[in-house]
Amino acid sequence: MKIRRGLLALLAGLSCGAFAPPASAQQAGQVPRVGILSPASPTSADRSPSDLAVLFSAFRDNLRELGYVDGQNIKIESRWAEGNYERLPGLAAELVRLKVAVIVTYGTPASQAAKRATGTIPIVMAAIIDPVVSGLVTSLARPGGNITGNSMMSPDLVEKQLQILKEVVPRVSRVALLYNPANPGNAPQVQHAQEAARALGVRLQLLEVKTPADIDSAFAAMTGEQAIIVLVDAMLQNNRARITDLAARHRLPAVYGLSDYPEAGGLLAYGPNRLDLFRRAAIYVAKILKGAKPGDLPVEQPTKFELVINLKTAKTLGLTIPRSLLVRADQLIQ
Repeated sequence: MKIRRGLLALLAGLSCGAFAPPASAQQAGQVPRVGILSPASPTSADRSPSDLAVLFSAFRDNLRELGYVDGQNIKIESRWAEGNYERLPGLAAELVRLKVAVIVTYGTPASQAAKRATGTIPIVMAAIIDPVVSGLVTSLARPGGNITGNSMMSPDLVEKQLQILKEVVPRVSRVALLYNPANPGNAPQVQHAQEAARALGVRLQLLEVKTPADIDSAFAAMTGEQAIIVLVDAMLQNNRARITDLAARHRLPAVYGLSDYPEAGGLLAYGPNRLDLFRRAAIYVAKILKGAKPGDLPVEQPTKFELVINLKTAKTLGLTIPRSLLVRADQLIQ
């Protein structure tokens, strides 16, 4: 994923959100505040821009195209949990105290924290795995309450990932599934994965990864697995370099739900186009700022999916990618 020019300036603006003035300073007639609540950080461990910086840059760009410019007719307040889900309730409470006009959330934990913090401030989910199963909305068509946005979970997504894995490794019969049980959004994915594995005749080993310290032990616990699937999670995503490195060391073909993994050396990824989801989240915010009620705005399912393949990693693993996958790929990393 290419980082746009000016992204470092954006990071400076996002960081400034942590030092916002108290709500009492917001006088009548001032521009509305838009809160951002995310479980991860806009920068990586080396302080370089992360994928989230790119995603929220797309969100801000589309807001600008819709007529809402940060620092002019809106003010964006950003709160980042730095990968620590336990911080989310406190950060959500801060945004409520600031009396923001709308809260934009990324991920199920952030969305649930925002929902617990307020039942009146509109909440826009930028990319949620399964908002119905997670209890965030009553239905996609009629979400009700104060929450709407985008769902990134197609019911058969994990099954498609397994199918792609079997195209690359036709004889695969044992697959390890890495997931974070602390992320409530992973629960429906695990269920879908188990159903898909049974349908495809694959033995699935579930491996919980609650903290970065669990990643090494999870790989050590794999008993004869021939491949792995890594579910979407902010903590796992923040440690994608370690995960892809361990997969390479164990010579395990792996499929991921986010394109960031192949860019970090992983074999392949198949999942929703998150840039599109974040751009569409801006449309929800614009509608709400103009007076729309979130409960009346249907939750959208993803319409754009992307297949990313790292050909260098495939060669290292001694794998030949079928032409049927090569022609379908949105991006080939040499």
